[in-house]
Amino acid sequence: ITSPVAFDILPLKLHPFSQSTPTGLDCVGWKRRISAPVITDGALDKTALTDDVGSEEDLYEDFRSSNHRYGHPGGGGEQLAINELISDGSVVYAEALWDHVTMDDQELGFKAGDVIEVMDATNKEWWWGRILDSEGWFPASFVRLRVNQDEPMEDYPLKVEGGKEDDSRRFGMGQTTKDQMRTNVINEIISTERDYIKHLKDICEGYIKQCRKRADMFTEEQLKTIFGNIEDIYRCQKKFVKALEKKFNKDHPHLSEVGSCFLEYQTEFQIYSEYCNNHPNACMELSRLTKVNKYVYFFEACRLLQKMIDISLDGFLLTPVQKICKYPLQLAELLKYTNPQHRDFKDVEAALNAMKNVARLINERKRRLENIDKIAQWQSSIEDWEGEDVLVRSSELIYSGELAKISHPQAKSQQRMFFLFDHQLVCCKKDLLRRDILYYKSRINMDDMEILDVEDGKDKDFNISVKNAFKLHCRDTEEVHLFCAKKPEQKQRWLKAFENERRQVQLDQETGFSITEVQKKQAMLNASKQHHAGKPKAVTRPYYDFLMRQKHPTLPTTLPQQQVFMLAEPKRKPSNFWQNISRLTPFRK
Repeated sequence: ITSPVAFDILPLKLHPFSQSTPTGLDCVGWKRRISAPVITDGALDKTALTDDVGSEEDLYEDFRSSNHRYGHPGGGGEQLAINELISDGSVVYAEALWDHVTMDDQELGFKAGDVIEVMDATNKEWWWGRILDSEGWFPASFVRLRVNQDEPMEDYPLKVEGGKEDDSRRFGMGQTTKDQMRTNVINEIISTERDYIKHLKDICEGYIKQCRKRADMFTEEQLKTIFGNIEDIYRCQKKFVKALEKKFNKDHPHLSEVGSCFLEYQTEFQIYSEYCNNHPNACMELSRLTKVNKYVYFFEACRLLQKMIDISLDGFLLTPVQKICKYPLQLAELLKYTNPQHRDFKDVEAALNAMKNVARLINERKRRLENIDKIAQWQSSIEDWEGEDVLVRSSELIYSGELAKISHPQAKSQQRMFFLFDHQLVCCKKDLLRRDILYYKSRINMDDMEILDVEDGKDKDFNISVKNAFKLHCRDTEEVHLFCAKKPEQKQRWLKAFENERRQVQLDQETGFSITEVQKKQAMLNASKQHHAGKPKAVTRPYYDFLMRQKHPTLPTTLPQQQVFMLAEPKRKPSNFWQNISRLTPFRK
């Protein structure tokens, strides 16, 4: 890479895949290029691995006899890399990703887009920096190191009146300079992909391969929990990096056309969804195992045998989560330095949107998986439940509310609570005395139904006058269900909800979303245990504690408040569907 310094860094903020501290860059956020040469796939020294059980045991003893502390965050490599550059006289710049507003005169305030000179990165979470004449502490997770450290400061967009960027300055840079910047970004993408392949290879060969030899220590189920589908990700990324290298123009890197590679692999990148959803489980399992010394020694022996850098296993396992988050950032940087006339411009623009969509899909799947626990808890609170569990066919509550259900043959009206899930509508009856207790009554298969809007007046099928009514008509059996809402706007919300239900079902079919039987059974088991306990389960925080880090005592004593980092915009609008359920039994206790 042509810039003086480049780090593979993703400033992870608090997001759906992590309950990290606000300055949540975990221990694999950085890779020091100046001291660790890039080893491409296949170039790893095979002597790093050995099947000699004796040497492995010797290594255990050497490690056991040392006072090495396993699992310390970061290993110190990231601070060493950046501080060596600073001590050598190099100027290291970082770009602010979010506003940092502070009233503390010891902290450095800035706005998103500001460029900060990093003067000290000794501490992992709080760095010391300077903007013009102001100096102070700032949270490392609010910034990212500039890909182009040699980019002149004057080439950064100027702010003019009204807060808009001065496009004339932005695009007024010389063509040669802009081509050089594009070269730097292309080199960054290629280089980080090769580094990433090295990380995946080390995990698969250095850890998984060795773990499988020790059936006395690990079951296949444990390995699946710890490593997820990282071997599938490794196979996918090997193909992806080969496609990138085919498009890489070694003589003139700025002419490389890499956008099409991201478009080609956007569907395959969806496998990251499974990995990211499993990552909290992996952290909890590792946290449990590393309380036992033999596992601590084993994991460290694996790292040393593979000649991996001084980062603990949990740090390496965070890399795929960071990687899928970073693609939109890299592509946005590439688009910034790609002229509209460039042959790659349209593909890079499309690739940026595609990778944002991939990230958005991962977020959505994560949210859906979290919802199945709520659905299981809801079902466990319903009295006299009959038939299959809701989770057998559904994974999303679309809408809920009270309706009058009119039944044949007497056209009798009954007030019922209805819960619309994907594929089914569940009908419940409120307890006469305790209105927060619900009894199961029936359900309707929405896959067989069509929705009919009914005008106010006399209904010919039921021979009664209705208002704010609609029908569900079964195409196969000709069975008809008549419902009445109290107000016209409630009826419209129900009609809209039925449209959303069909749209959700279609989207799930298109994206292949599904919940495994294991996940369904586990959710129902957890809900059953919680229900029988008679009170809410105590909140456990192993995943949060697993990622917690200590702050330097000389640093600010308060952590800055910050926004939730979502993988892609726009942010999902908060749903109010669960507010109705919150009034039910398990949530009131």
